[in-house]
Amino acid sequence: MEMVKFGSDDVENTLSSMSENQLDDLAFGAIEVDAQGKILRYNAAESDITGRASSDVIGKNFFREVAPCTDRPEFRGRFEEGVRQDNLSTMFEYVFDYRMTPTKVRVHMKKAISGDTYWIFVKRL
Repeated sequence: MEMVKFGSDDVENTLSSMSENQLDDLAFGAIEVDAQGKILRYNAAESDITGRASSDVIGKNFFREVAPCTDRPEFRGRFEEGVRQDNLSTMFEYVFDYRMTPTKVRVHMKKAISGDTYWIFVKRL
C-alpha cells in the first residue's frame, strides 16, 4: 500500500482511489463529507479518536450531529468559506471535546480531487 502522509499537498489524490479497508489502515482520521457536512466516509482512525463507530455516523451531519464542538467559525466557518470559494485547503490545530476527553488535534481540510465532496483529516497531537 502507498504511504499516505498527513498534511501532504496531494493527500486527496491518493485517497480518492482507496477502498474502505485501505482508508481504515490510515494512521490518521479521514472523513469525507458533502458540501453541507453530511458524512459519506469515516475511517477507523477517526473512530479511535472520537470513540464513535462509522456505522453510527455515516449519513449524519458532521458539524451538527456528530461533532457539534466544531460548529464554530474557527472550524465550520473555514469549511464553509472554502466550499463557497471552491478551493478548500486549510490546516489548523483544534480541540475535540464533544462526548470525549478533550483531545488536541491537527485538522487538514481539502476539496476532493473529483466530484463535490470534501475531506477532513484529523491527527492527534
